[in-house]
Amino acid sequence: MTAYTNEDLVQGFEFKILRANTNAFRKPEVLRRVLEEEARAGWTLVEKFDDARLRLKRSASTKQNDSNLPFDPYRSVYGIGQGALVALILGSIAAVVIVVAIIVVALH
Repeated sequence: MTAYTNEDLVQGFEFKILRANTNAFRKPEVLRRVLEEEARAGWTLVEKFDDARLRLKRSASTKQNDSNLPFDPYRSVYGIGQGALVALILGSIAAVVIVVAIIVVALH
């Protein structure tokens, strides 16, 4: 993992971790699109930890333009949120159970 340098910390850089609840950053086109969007807020890639986590940094002075952005520059989650992901999984499980129950009833 990339360490923070004294220069990074002294010169007023901000850091954040951007997470995806899926392996969204595995796809180069998604990674490129996310980094382009983050760049509009002044964020640059420091390190890609894995296909679901990125470390970004920007100059603290960049936050002066945050009010002009159509998104939250401090967002830490990209893509589907945890709640929506859980609802999707539970809904899928319920649908499978219902289909299996219908098949069992129909066969008897």
